[in-house]
Amino acid sequence: MIDLNSDMGESYGAYRMGADEELLAYVSSANVACGFHGGDPLVMDATVARAVAAGVTVGAHVSYPDRAGFGRRHLEVSDHELITDVLYQLGALEAFCRRHGTAVRYVKAHGALYNDLADDPRLAAAFGQAVAAYGADVAVLVLAGSPAVEVVADQGVRVVREGFADRSYTPAGRLVSRRQPGAVLTDPAVVADRATRLAAGEPIEAADGTPVGLAVETLCIHGDTPGAVDLARAVRETLAARSVKVAPFA
Repeated sequence: MIDLNSDMGESYGAYRMGADEELLAYVSSANVACGFHGGDPLVMDATVARAVAAGVTVGAHVSYPDRAGFGRRHLEVSDHELITDVLYQLGALEAFCRRHGTAVRYVKAHGALYNDLADDPRLAAAFGQAVAAYGADVAVLVLAGSPAVEVVADQGVRVVREGFADRSYTPAGRLVSRRQPGAVLTDPAVVADRATRLAAGEPIEAADGTPVGLAVETLCIHGDTPGAVDLARAVRETLAARSVKVAPFA
């Protein structure tokens, strides 16, 4: 069994991003943007409502306060700033979840914050402290194989190890920077094969061809990846063909 998650609710105002409604037919968990890199109150409300109607678990997709850079720029923040920023975003999404009869079940950092957490123990500890302060048995999605897994868990928070079917990895098990060619994978057959290998605990190939072994509990298909719906469909079909059930971890 494996969870399949996707980033959603990243549109705002007149700007449309992702194919949320179509993706909800294939994923089991929705990472809903909370306004700091994408999303706005109307989009958050609509995304939560659609996720509930589709029977999909809702998580908070939190970010550095960087809407202009879509949350993909590193920002220097203090522990206190990160804690308050995370709590602010969690509280905002929880309000819409209550309106639609659900709750925030997990938290996932977005973009630069996600990558920074992987190897910065200070940031990872502060992130875990924010989620622990929020309570409600909320889990945290963390890059599988990174030091952040243990750092966040040490804050008394449940950690869910995440892998990426549509991203290229370095030999060290980190995500290849989006600035590098080939960082984002868009071939449905390739993405589906990587997803099934990760779900089965089998090694995948890093960008240089070396094997990388990762133990994962959830897989991400980015909503803004070109052809994201086709990728999600191919992943679901291939997982089903290999008798792997898709279900939310929360």
